[in-house]
Amino acid sequence: MNTADILIIGAGAAGLTAAYELANAGKKVIVLEAQDRIGGRIHTHHEGASSKHIELGAEFVHGDLPVTLGLLNEAGIKYNPASASMYRYDQGKFTTNEYFIEHWDLLIDKLNKLKQDTNINGFMLKEFPGDKYKELRASVRQFVSGYDTADPQKASCFALRKEWQNEDENAQHRIEDGYCRLMNYLANECKANGGEIYLNAIAKDIYWEPDKVNVITADGITYHAGKIILAMPLGVLQAGGGEKGGITFHPPIKTHQEAIQQMGFGAVIKIVLEFDEAFWENKQTEAMAGKSLKSMGYLFSEEDIPTWWTQFPNRSTIFTGWIGGPDAEAKKDLSDNEILVQGLQSVANIFKFSIDELKVRIKSWHVVNWTAKPFSRGSYAYDTVDAPSARGILNTPVDNTIFFTGEYLYEGAAMGTVEAALTSGKNVAKLLINSCT
Repeated sequence: MNTADILIIGAGAAGLTAAYELANAGKKVIVLEAQDRIGGRIHTHHEGASSKHIELGAEFVHGDLPVTLGLLNEAGIKYNPASASMYRYDQGKFTTNEYFIEHWDLLIDKLNKLKQDTNINGFMLKEFPGDKYKELRASVRQFVSGYDTADPQKASCFALRKEWQNEDENAQHRIEDGYCRLMNYLANECKANGGEIYLNAIAKDIYWEPDKVNVITADGITYHAGKIILAMPLGVLQAGGGEKGGITFHPPIKTHQEAIQQMGFGAVIKIVLEFDEAFWENKQTEAMAGKSLKSMGYLFSEEDIPTWWTQFPNRSTIFTGWIGGPDAEAKKDLSDNEILVQGLQSVANIFKFSIDELKVRIKSWHVVNWTAKPFSRGSYAYDTVDAPSARGILNTPVDNTIFFTGEYLYEGAAMGTVEAALTSGKNVAKLLINSCT
């Protein structure tokens, strides 16, 4: 009958958590997922029949995060420490995490004194002008673009101040066999409690009135419910109704749609390279670098693909590249092969290889251009100056009928993480359960 108490659009971390909680509470749930898999921006890829896996999307648990670790413990899924040394490659030299950003303390001091929010780019130009602070401005831009995948011309100073004051650099974890184990647990628990999950179901039109929703998919199937949760990525919600993955509301939900456009959504491209050996650990590299890189977890550079990491402390031949923010947005329309070449050239420049030498050493490669994918359209959210008020609107349901969930609605310090998505999913489920009692 395609009828449920609650429809959920999107089977990523937030949508699956909401489905898991609601089904467990006795609600009839149907989840519609546009892709041919669950997980959203979590995508664990298994190489052939081997047990080896590669994280094409979310990879780390960034801190001792209560909801994520609580669900992993509940599911009996093991996770391991992933803390590692940070290195920087600059002007032919490798420096360890003793590397520091000059004038950083002054930056934090000025941010703490800021009374009215503004974007970080404008703040840096005003407070740190001239050649004296050129490297500081460049470092802040690289950090905001790389780690937050944000546009510095839009990213909120207040949000970055909060983030930088709550960093827990020592607590990092990886999930054994990959993040999708947790997604599968949530999906299986939802199904065990009567929930249904449909893949390749692209929601296109939502016709609604209070306590009544009809969703029509791209293939013409209609689903019915009393309530709906929109659990798609913010970038998809920001797309127009005529774009692939975009949704049209009948009637429009003007205030909420305006709030969606006021929030920031980042851009990212991830490159996963598997080589024939971990050459960054060998004697030749040690001689070239003047030090052992065996404990290297993260490597930052000024190369075209600037950020790289290993699987340390696990011994692995996988080397992962990352570019975010406006620089990733600028590469959105490149082919995977073009991005691969840029990645290989960046690695070649750092480790003093020719690109042809690297090409013959590759066993497998993956380029994941999340910004170009129609059902993600980017990486994760970041706060603009208008985001707090917009978040307040989106955390308020439309006529107790249309609800929103996703990492972009999270209020805590772990913004943009899987923890944020899981927390938002739990919160919207609780809101719905309470509203239906």
